[in-house]
Amino acid sequence: MAQNAMFESQQRGLALLRRGKVRDVYRPSDEHLIIVACDRISAFDHVLPTPIPDKGRILTQISNFWFGKTEHLVANHIVDPNPGPEWYPELDWYYDELDRRTVLVRNTQPLVIEAIVRGYLSGSGWKEYRRLGTVCDIPLPGGLEESDRLPEAIFTPSTKAQSGHDENISFERAVSLIGRETAEQVRELSLTLYRFAAAYALERGIIIADTKFEFGTLESGELILIDEILTPDSSRFWPAESYEPGRPQASFDKQYVRDYLEAIRWNKEPPAPALPDEVVEKTREKYWEAVNRLTS
Repeated sequence: MAQNAMFESQQRGLALLRRGKVRDVYRPSDEHLIIVACDRISAFDHVLPTPIPDKGRILTQISNFWFGKTEHLVANHIVDPNPGPEWYPELDWYYDELDRRTVLVRNTQPLVIEAIVRGYLSGSGWKEYRRLGTVCDIPLPGGLEESDRLPEAIFTPSTKAQSGHDENISFERAVSLIGRETAEQVRELSLTLYRFAAAYALERGIIIADTKFEFGTLESGELILIDEILTPDSSRFWPAESYEPGRPQASFDKQYVRDYLEAIRWNKEPPAPALPDEVVEKTREKYWEAVNRLTS
């Protein structure tokens, strides 16, 4: 199965700017970036050696869907959601495997924080709440259970770690990093995007428990939405029909892979283990179900 996947893109006609955990980024000009979503999957801050076929195309399809769905709320970086050889033909960069996994975007200066919105109590937020009754220093009501819906969605920014874990930070810490005006704008936009998307997804049987947005600025100073948006990689997607507070939830994201790695007692140190075919196929099915529910 994995032989049909794209683990990484070819550096054909373009200089590679960076390889992320999933995306390869190229810079054909000062104005634009070309971003290729590959089929890599990461867990516990390590890229696994086994790709998930179609994953990059699924993530691109979901992101492009949401970018279009939310452009009335905030501008985004998309120039062409599926660019072909007509863009930068002098560089001879295009080949067929890039179809539906590649976007042409405006080049921006990314903010140094990630914009996290939580609508439900899970993950690191649940761990902090059990210890302190807070999430990112925001006090929450007592007596909440794991996976409970919060009284209202909360903005909980984090730093962007070059290696290792991102660090949850307070809003005031975010202010110190990007300035109060920008921090307040990011908070307002993130909460607006989350509320809009959560309501839409719930009508289609998906709970968006939490999600991550990234923003960048253009030379004009305009703040726009960048990277990916509301995908199974950047969000916790739960099936609404089986939701029950007080326990972990089934999911459409890569939690299935994390659960497998926990079950085999991987020590979370390199080398990362390969995934068996059944885990690869089940993960692929979960990603496809998410995109079909949201975009059908």
